[in-house]
Amino acid sequence: MASVAPDEARFFIALIPPIEIQNYANSVIQELGDRYHTRTSPSPPHITLQAPFLWQMTNLSRLESCLSQFTQNQSAVPVKLSGFGSFAPRVLYINVLKTPELLALQARLMAQLETHGIFDPIVQHRAFSPHITLASRNLTLATFQQAWSELQLRQVEFEYVSDRLTLLLHDGQRWQIRSQFLMNARF
Repeated sequence: MASVAPDEARFFIALIPPIEIQNYANSVIQELGDRYHTRTSPSPPHITLQAPFLWQMTNLSRLESCLSQFTQNQSAVPVKLSGFGSFAPRVLYINVLKTPELLALQARLMAQLETHGIFDPIVQHRAFSPHITLASRNLTLATFQQAWSELQLRQVEFEYVSDRLTLLLHDGQRWQIRSQFLMNARF
């Protein structure tokens, strides 16, 4: 990661699944770590909606206000996890289905954040691929192939309704939940 100015911090915005799904994901992360010495970003299991970005701490209330206002006009979204996937040869994940509601939420969020200067030109031209990362570090080609050959045979299915956005802050060592924003629009 690039260095951070003293008045800046790293943030990202995600959907955090219910505890039972977090526990399942953490058990697979632990299993992969024990068997293949893999790791993932030190954060709670999540579905990234906005990739990490830098933001001045002195303007944190502005960012939180933006997210609060955004969620006032959003409805909770159904989320469906189905099977495992990979971004070969470096990432293993739980697949999140691209439901119309999830795709629309992410697109609206990206548009809202862009009005506040938060955008990544590279990410903007990449298709949104929702997932919950299980392994993304210390994966050699050999361990990736071995772990993926086992994971792709497993079945995993979860469904839930996500009713809040989560703003995560990097504390220098790990990602911490900074705040959550309830999606309370009634359509």
